[in-house]
Amino acid sequence: MAECGCGQSWQRAFKGLPQQARTARRWAGSRAGHADAEQVLGELFAAVLSAGPDLVTVTVSTAGSRVRITVTGSERLPARLPSGLGRTIVAALSARSGTTPDGCGLWAQLTTE
Repeated sequence: MAECGCGQSWQRAFKGLPQQARTARRWAGSRAGHADAEQVLGELFAAVLSAGPDLVTVTVSTAGSRVRITVTGSERLPARLPSGLGRTIVAALSARSGTTPDGCGLWAQLTTE
């Protein structure tokens, strides 16, 4: 990652199908430059898929030692997201995480320090 705090951002849309998760994980992992990015993306992707969107948009943004992965769909997520293994994995691997302001997606921030 750049020491100057400079950053980059990439975005790609995937079909809202479980089979797309593998492609999305690899795509995000190759841009994030973080060992846990693929696992975190997989969990976020699965959670967003539970709302049944036609498309899932993945955004990877880097700035200095930070990597933010955002996964959004076209449908609002359930008011109460499952508190299962996926949430535990994201919480354990990320510095912070949350729901997007429109309620249609999730994000997680990873650090390389």
